[in-house]
Amino acid sequence: MGTEDRPGVIHARPVPHPWRWVALAVIAVVVAMVISSFVTNERWNFPQALRIMNFNPVLEGLIKGTLLGTAGAMVLGVVLGVVIAVMRLSANPVLRGVSFVFTWFFRAIPRYVLLVMMGSIGYIYPELALGLPFGQQLAEALGWGSDLTFATIDVNRFSTGVSTGIILGIVGLGLSEAAYMAEIARAGILSVDKGQTEAAEALGMSSGQTMRRIVLPQAMRVIVPPTGNETIAMVKDTSLLTAIPVQLELFNQTRIIGTRTLQIMPSLVAAVGWYLIVCSVLMVGQYYLERYFGRGFGQTRRQARKAQSKRVARPAGMGGA
Repeated sequence: MGTEDRPGVIHARPVPHPWRWVALAVIAVVVAMVISSFVTNERWNFPQALRIMNFNPVLEGLIKGTLLGTAGAMVLGVVLGVVIAVMRLSANPVLRGVSFVFTWFFRAIPRYVLLVMMGSIGYIYPELALGLPFGQQLAEALGWGSDLTFATIDVNRFSTGVSTGIILGIVGLGLSEAAYMAEIARAGILSVDKGQTEAAEALGMSSGQTMRRIVLPQAMRVIVPPTGNETIAMVKDTSLLTAIPVQLELFNQTRIIGTRTLQIMPSLVAAVGWYLIVCSVLMVGQYYLERYFGRGFGQTRRQARKAQSKRVARPAGMGGA
């Protein structure tokens, strides 16, 4: 074929998208309006909000209430949630039934209602009796003097105090979180191919070893993203600890300061500022965790080439044979 028979040079032009620029201009105007409303409105009183953020009661509420409550509730929720997820996938019908009832119950109750009930635990159970089930009723029916109770615990004695309040809050939030984490962990476990389990069993691994060493490490790719979302949501849900009540909590402390000083809006801005800081740090940590457990999955071409170059690169100074 001669050069005269070849087609001419194609001068391709990209398809114009004028509405993209219109949308960009509209968004820029809206963002500028929002920034202007924050900067020019003195009622926000950002300098006072910054001062409130550094008050000792606020910092103490942040550390001992928000951060401690989040960490404790998530540790309890994740550990118990994984156990419940394994029970839900068990071949034992009793374990499956217990895990289903637990998940059904704690997913159905609002966390605020659950925390109010946790704060009233001393009224519901003034004394916690340890003994045989229905021991008192059996003793009365049989005419025995003893009610088959081995020991009793005065709940009201232990349900008062600052430390007890945060413990009750951690237990309440942790139980609620465990119901959600159970479904997240179950979805992650089911995402792992069954051939992995069969191969591990063929190598002589027990069920526990297979779950710890084979299934869960691969399931983390699916578990980490929603778990990060749950952790960020838990930071905000610690504001519900006032239902117990827990006085030493970030939002409660800023609200008290706002009521005493009549600086309501700066106090709310101070609470929002700390929530934004904590959640932003958690988002960064979630990003790196997702990247760590998602190695080899969903990589772009650039990331794949970069990872491959790291594997094949030789140490500096090593020459050829």
